[in-house]
Amino acid sequence: MASNRASQKIDVAAAFQRFGDQFRGLNPNDPSAWPAVPRYALCLVVTALVLVALWFVWLTNSNDELESERAKEVTLKADYQKKVAQAANLELLKKQREQVQQYVTLLEKQLPSKAEMDALLSDINQAGLGRSLQFELFRPGQVSVKDYYAELPIAVRVTGRYHDMGAFAADVAGLSRIVTLNNISVTPQKDKDVLTMDATARTYRYLDDEERAAQKRASAPKAKK
Repeated sequence: MASNRASQKIDVAAAFQRFGDQFRGLNPNDPSAWPAVPRYALCLVVTALVLVALWFVWLTNSNDELESERAKEVTLKADYQKKVAQAANLELLKKQREQVQQYVTLLEKQLPSKAEMDALLSDINQAGLGRSLQFELFRPGQVSVKDYYAELPIAVRVTGRYHDMGAFAADVAGLSRIVTLNNISVTPQKDKDVLTMDATARTYRYLDDEERAAQKRASAPKAKK
């Protein structure tokens, strides 16, 4: 029995000795010539390193995705809170929209149509004559067509008393249609009580159907570009 145990110890020691000998004198430039155990060990080490590298790459990508999703969460929460606030104020916003629409409709009613422009020009002229002013110049200019309306400048020059000019300006402001006085210049005459006022009266009107169609045709190429 003792001899068997001794032989087993010798065999185990010899096996470890042979195992260790396979790792001695290895040529690092030619792993294919290595014994089987070092080759397998090298394969296991390389595999482990690759797995570890892939693990860290996956963790990095996962961390980036996590941060991106957290940022999205913050944005979605802010958007949700904004929509909740809008929903809470929906009735108030509807009332405000109705008020704005009514105000816009009121302003639109103050814009004459193309056919009503002559009557409006006559009203401006009558406002000056009604205040005992003398018109030295009353010349409508070139119509400037905007997106939704047309603007007509009128060069005006009147002579008269200071208070009469002030009353004329107030009458123009009180017309049912929108008329503004711009670039006002007042100069005295030889008669100290008489002044001359140069101004540009601007009034606005609706675009008729033909003008609106022309506007759409003019804006169509720009929209395509």
